[in-house]
Amino acid sequence: MENIIRRITFLIALVLSITGAVFAEDTEEELAKKLSNPVANLISVPFQYNYDKDIGPNDDGHKSLLNIQPVWPFSLNADWNLITRTIIPVVDQYDIPVKSEHDSGLGDILQSFFFSPKEPVGGWILGAGPVLLYPSATDSMLGGEKWGVGPTVVALQQVNGWTYGILANHVESFAGKDDRAYISSTYLQPFLTYTTKTKTTFGLNTESTYDWHNSAWSVPINFTVAQMFKIGKFPLQLGAGIRYWAESQDNGPEGFGARLMLTFLFPK
Repeated sequence: MENIIRRITFLIALVLSITGAVFAEDTEEELAKKLSNPVANLISVPFQYNYDKDIGPNDDGHKSLLNIQPVWPFSLNADWNLITRTIIPVVDQYDIPVKSEHDSGLGDILQSFFFSPKEPVGGWILGAGPVLLYPSATDSMLGGEKWGVGPTVVALQQVNGWTYGILANHVESFAGKDDRAYISSTYLQPFLTYTTKTKTTFGLNTESTYDWHNSAWSVPINFTVAQMFKIGKFPLQLGAGIRYWAESQDNGPEGFGARLMLTFLFPK
């Protein structure tokens, strides 16, 4: 797993260096606010580490998940941006689904494409487009081995340091291994954040998933605190949080989990 992380990180850094990303006139407070906007015109590479426990039929499994989530905006014309958001999961899990089972590697990649007006519409920042699921898992226990596609949308407002809105998508599988279960999954992420003048961001959200195949919800509630700072000229955001599983599928996580976040910013 460490080799996979190093290779992905190297590729992201290489691509960003080739593009020659430079720093703009945004203040650090404005950059911190942009990080709360999923369709901001800002190149960023968040590394999000999640830890959950009490998984499996005997509640003795635990899982580490590192989501590498590069966000890349493209200007299409004077009125529209295309924002790509990619989630690259790196998984390390023990005693799942049975005791003494250990699986580690790359999971299935999810990539969203948001077509977003450059100016708010009636005060709302909007984006919509397709979402794609790639069967990229390096182990059959870490992915569904199915191709998937569906719609994704985001709507939010930013007022006086507050950001509130919702991000949602739905994925249906259309190809892949016949012996694996089809995927029909809806994801809902209502979110609320507040960014102070000292560039501290407090966040509250749920990352709820409804599995239509099994008629089951997964509802983790996350509370996070993040601080933006600079190393030399380079801005970063470091954060941590806790989550509570209000609802979980059979043999899913229970109780409390943890989250750590490190985001690299590349303002254009």
